[in-house]
Amino acid sequence: MPVKRNGFSLIEVMVSLVILTVGLIGIFNLHIVAKRGSFESFQQTQASYYANDIINRMRLNASELVAYGSATGTKYTGTSLTAPSKSCTGATLCTPGELQLWDVYEWQASFIGESEKESGSNVGGLPSVESCIFVKPQEVVVVITWKGVRKSSGFEEGYSDEVKGCGNKTNKKRIFEVKTAIF
Repeated sequence: MPVKRNGFSLIEVMVSLVILTVGLIGIFNLHIVAKRGSFESFQQTQASYYANDIINRMRLNASELVAYGSATGTKYTGTSLTAPSKSCTGATLCTPGELQLWDVYEWQASFIGESEKESGSNVGGLPSVESCIFVKPQEVVVVITWKGVRKSSGFEEGYSDEVKGCGNKTNKKRIFEVKTAIF
């Protein structure tokens, strides 16, 4: 009589390991995709904050509205960032013109990450950021563009002409646009 053997054979163990490995690779790739999506979402939230920040500053200083932008768009990149001669913080009294210069300075410093540095380089803010402010008779448009993590297709489709004129044309371009009225 043949002896009946109980337990797993080596082939069954190898097949189980292959199935387990394929599953773990899938979970690892899902984790990477989720991390990228989370980071892109974080950048979008930052851009929303920066756009709303300058809009609120413009609302508080509406008499200098045209100095913040122009009908054809004023571009801000923060590359030649210099502090205004007068700091408009705390109890300091500033004219509306001085306040406008200070607002633009602080806004640019925040979106390029000036306050967060590591080894002399800015690590906060958005990467390769460019912002444009369009001040038109009945509307203010704030566009913020930056370089995203992954490539996308049709990155400017469906957006306004203001968006198409702001930022570099690249397949990693990310866009945040706000249109509002300030009186």
